[in-house]
Amino acid sequence: QVRLVEFGGGLVQPGGSLRLSCTASGLLTNIFSITWYRQAPNNEREFVARVIRGTGDTEYADSVKGRFTISRDNAKATVYLQMNNLNLQDTAVYYCRAIGSQVYWGQGTQVTVSS
Repeated sequence: QVRLVEFGGGLVQPGGSLRLSCTASGLLTNIFSITWYRQAPNNEREFVARVIRGTGDTEYADSVKGRFTISRDNAKATVYLQMNNLNLQDTAVYYCRAIGSQVYWGQGTQVTVSS
């Protein structure tokens, strides 16, 4: 079993930055990738960024390319999402998901971009 816990959400002004973290615990040896998703009110959950645990390869949604950076620290079993130049459309609950023998989700962390 794998448990994911997200931290780092909060309220930020447009143009500001936040760094989210997703820390995993449990049986991690089969974890292949960690992905950040987000869900805004009345919207479907959407892909934000993914990192492959072994290679560090990354992938981003077009809407966040150049502004968000995903990275991993395998020693700390943590994946980070550095979010810069935030805008109102980035407001959402951000979730991390791990894929291994099963799919695991964190509880989510709220990011609110508002002036």
